[in-house]
Amino acid sequence: MDKKIKRIAVLTSGGDAPGMNAAVRAVVRTAHAYGMECVGIRRGWQGLITSDFTMMTRESVAHILSRGGTILYTARSMDFMTPEGRQKAVSTCKMLGIDGVVAIGGDGTFRGALELSRLGIPVVGVPATIDNDLGCTNYTIGFDTACNTAIDCIDRLRDTMQSHERCSVVEVMGRNAGFLALYVGISVGATAVLVPEHDLDFEHDVVERIRESRLAGNTHFMIVVAEGAGSAVEISKKIKEEVGIDPRVTVLGHIQRGGAPNARDRETATRMGYYAVKAFAENRGNCIIGTQEGGIVEIPIEEALKMERHLQMDRYRIMEAMQVGGTLKRIED
Repeated sequence: MDKKIKRIAVLTSGGDAPGMNAAVRAVVRTAHAYGMECVGIRRGWQGLITSDFTMMTRESVAHILSRGGTILYTARSMDFMTPEGRQKAVSTCKMLGIDGVVAIGGDGTFRGALELSRLGIPVVGVPATIDNDLGCTNYTIGFDTACNTAIDCIDRLRDTMQSHERCSVVEVMGRNAGFLALYVGISVGATAVLVPEHDLDFEHDVVERIRESRLAGNTHFMIVVAEGAGSAVEISKKIKEEVGIDPRVTVLGHIQRGGAPNARDRETATRMGYYAVKAFAENRGNCIIGTQEGGIVEIPIEEALKMERHLQMDRYRIMEAMQVGGTLKRIED
């Protein structure tokens, strides 16, 4: 980048996450603080293709800090995956005089950002996904709020399961990553937690856990399942076959995405949005804003997309140690 940035665009793409609005607000207000104009692109990369935009002022983002979802809407664009679609996006940027784009989202959003940057439009990415599965950052916007939403729902379920002496199988989001399920499982003291990263041994991971819990005097059981680890309905059927109890299934689904962001997500989103615009103001682009060891870092997009994040198996062992009948010897084996 070798020219002064006068006008930037901001968009949200992929699955929504609590705190996206806080990030949008930070981008818009920081842009104006630096003397830049800011254009809001509606419906993610698709909006950049169809020229679906709105001019953003400091006043236009007032009172959105506490709102869930995203005021710019979000979508997954098949058109943007084609060369023709990306060329239309570039044409929109040129028509509107957009010098750079702040893209708020997850892995798919950043892959789109990389393609756009290769066509000469500088992009800065802000990580926002409830899966918290991006290797380039220790934390993604929305994760903490989604965890707390799931925990609140499961705590309520536990009350009724305890009253009726039942087993509950709760499916949380996490198609490819079990971070959400594991954090939630530890936090609610689940009888068992099933995640995609851990090969399922049904007898050991579920049946033995329930039996040990029952032998210890418990009459209600909580099984937390990441959607990528298996269907909660199928897990429930197998529990009935193997143990002889009739579980109740709850799929939390998109309720985990909604609701007001908590303090961590509001504050993190605001910092990330600020530093995204600061990068443009200091003539840098084509990077992802991340957090590492509590601080903000900038990582080139190509490098960021190559970085992987693996489930912390030490947390999985901690979860097992907390369960009734859990022994460190068996866990380490």
